Amino acid sequence: MEMYIKTNETHLISDLCVETVDTEKNVENLSDKNKKYFICDVCGKVFSQRGKLARHYQIHTNEKPFSCDVCGKGFSRKDDLNVHYRTHTYEKPYSCDICHKDFSHKFSLNVHLRSHTNEKPYTCDVCGKTFSQKSDLNEHFWTHTDEKPFSCDVCHKDFSCKSNLNVHYRIHTNENFSCNVCHKIFSQKCQLNVHFRSHTNERPYSCDVCHKDFSHKGSLNVHFRSHTNEKPYSCDICHKDFSHKFSLNVHLRSHTNEKPYTCDVCGKTFSQKSDLNKHFRTHTNEKTFSCDVCNKNFYRKSNLNYHFRTHTNGKPFSCDVCHKDFSRKSNLNMHFRTHKDEKPFSCDVCLKDFSQKSHLNRHIRTHTNEKPFSCDVCGKNYSRKDSLKKHNRIHTVVRSKEFSCKIYLKGHYRTPENEK
Repeated sequence: MEMYIKTNETHLISDLCVETVDTEKNVENLSDKNKKYFICDVCGKVFSQRGKLARHYQIHTNEKPFSCDVCGKGFSRKDDLNVHYRTHTYEKPYSCDICHKDFSHKFSLNVHLRSHTNEKPYTCDVCGKTFSQKSDLNEHFWTHTDEKPFSCDVCHKDFSCKSNLNVHYRIHTNENFSCNVCHKIFSQKCQLNVHFRSHTNERPYSCDVCHKDFSHKGSLNVHFRSHTNEKPYSCDICHKDFSHKFSLNVHLRSHTNEKPYTCDVCGKTFSQKSDLNKHFRTHTNEKTFSCDVCNKNFYRKSNLNYHFRTHTNGKPFSCDVCHKDFSRKSNLNMHFRTHKDEKPFSCDVCLKDFSQKSHLNRHIRTHTNEKPFSCDVCGKNYSRKDSLKKHNRIHTVVRSKEFSCKIYLKGHYRTPENEK
């Protein structure tokens, strides 16, 4: 294992082999060329100390002499074991002076500080993308070379990132991370950490423009594009642009009509897992989101936010053309199509175009004669929800109003709504 370069000579000296090499080329990037360096005979990496080479060599031999007393996990370095042990004791001795977030390792704190300074000192030579960590740059670089140096010992599947290998390996070990509060299971520790903030309401990432806080750095990055209007992801079919890759993937299902998530109760299908979860609460009658002002409960967080604006009269979304204000971003988007005469939703039967997906769905029922909205009182069915609401008023009037003459009662039932 032991191998070193004495940089003012041209010989590589090792207890394994002796060969002539160009040491000037090997150490041309090293600052002190009169110093002795030690080189790994497996991968050629150079170290300034024999001890560092010895620790590095354990990567190749997979030697892990340091074992955790709690879970038995092995480590090649004693300091890695010490850092790991803090996951059991929840010890986080390093704190950020800006947002006061705590960390179990000094290195993690240093990396985190770059999220405040937006410092990304590592740049990809191929595409120019910048990174805050050298390891992220290394893993990214393999996307250009298609190199996958990390292999699973069980099924031999190869990965370009060590973290992806670790996540994959849990398929074989069935190792998961569980939330201590709600016992929800996660395959990655980082996912558990982000989820846990939903219980503590911790939001350490703040927008510099509007000061909105977020529990996840990725959510902040996506939100920031709402200020810059940056939409780097484009649909190849209709060329609509999106600020987030996930939004593009969901949008693509509107073209393929793919709905991979099915309700176990009623069989209704959805294109998004979140929509399925929200729908499922209609069966359980679970309304977990409550208004602090009037105590009204809601199935969805978005509905609560929208309802709350009825108390504040908040309409934060304004049209750039006519300056009309809206309480929902989706309503603004739909309204904006009236200025551009944009109708992106088309009927497959008659090719009629619509500006809103809901209008297309309602129109399709004229072809299928589907009437999914049913009256609880008389069982009459309707193709539109607003038609059902109008019809329900008849029963409300009948209950609250006595008719002295049967002729008037019959006349009441022969309203235009009833004769549809």
